[in-house]
Amino acid sequence: MGIERLTSRAIIGEYYRRLEIAQAQSWVNLISNYFTSDQDSEEYAWLGQVPALREWIGGRHAKGFSENGIEIKNKHFEATIEVAVKEMRRDKSGQVMVRIGELAERTVSHWASLLSQLIVAGESSICYDGQYFFDEDHVEGSSGQQSNNITVDIDNLPVEVKGTATAPSVEQMQLAIVTAVQQMMKFKDDQGEPFNENAREFLVMTPTSLLMQAANAVLLRGDARQFASQTGLDGLIDVGIRIRTQANPRLDAAGWTSKFCVFRTDSAIKPFIRQEETQVQLKAIAEGSELEFNEDKHRYGVDTWRNVGYGMWQNACLVTLTSEEA
Repeated sequence: MGIERLTSRAIIGEYYRRLEIAQAQSWVNLISNYFTSDQDSEEYAWLGQVPALREWIGGRHAKGFSENGIEIKNKHFEATIEVAVKEMRRDKSGQVMVRIGELAERTVSHWASLLSQLIVAGESSICYDGQYFFDEDHVEGSSGQQSNNITVDIDNLPVEVKGTATAPSVEQMQLAIVTAVQQMMKFKDDQGEPFNENAREFLVMTPTSLLMQAANAVLLRGDARQFASQTGLDGLIDVGIRIRTQANPRLDAAGWTSKFCVFRTDSAIKPFIRQEETQVQLKAIAEGSELEFNEDKHRYGVDTWRNVGYGMWQNACLVTLTSEEA
């Protein structure tokens, strides 16, 4: 490929093409809302739920909103690569374009990195109601005490095929997934009304070590289908519940071996917030620049002001597996 074909304009065009593809394939949109920002930080006020319909007796009974909120401060992030002009001229195999594509993927995976940090810190970080995001005692209005941080004893399953907390059988993983979904379906809002009664789509996010069990659990193949009735998973599928799986290697790095999360993905308000003051832009010091004249190099860099925060804890559940098996 000659330098007359591999120009900064072509490189920038390839970046934005790959960025669009990467964004469409990422799981970050499933569990987070995206908001733009126009200042150093943004405050998000979470309003209490609207009241349920009541019989008209004695006129209207207006209810105000209960307000909670969080603040998300934007941070500046960047990534830059340097390419020698001779490398562009001699690039017969398209390696420069490959690197540009990887830079686009890094832009999207940065959201995944930030969100993964929130997930890992969820047991010790405050969300909008003043409790830890994953906690056993969330209370709002008339909701009563609720937990989205549960433990599942996987030994409580009448099947011969059993595993351990770090290597459960498919049937035991089914039990854990069903328990988490059931827990989320029981959540109530501040009016005492069901919060997730219309939930139909969920994402099971695991460390890579639990992916095979989780994927086989929701596929309902072979023995997994045979025991689905004992765990209740077949019942969920029959009523239109859709469950997908996602391995997150960043959970491995955090030491997760017997934990996973279940997120509701069809709610208008997601478990997390992505905030961006400036969208990612690819900037170039290229043809005709002082850098090219002095050093025969080009530089391509991206930068953005963004950050993430906790949204609705009711759309997330942390599951810790326990077992007496060695």
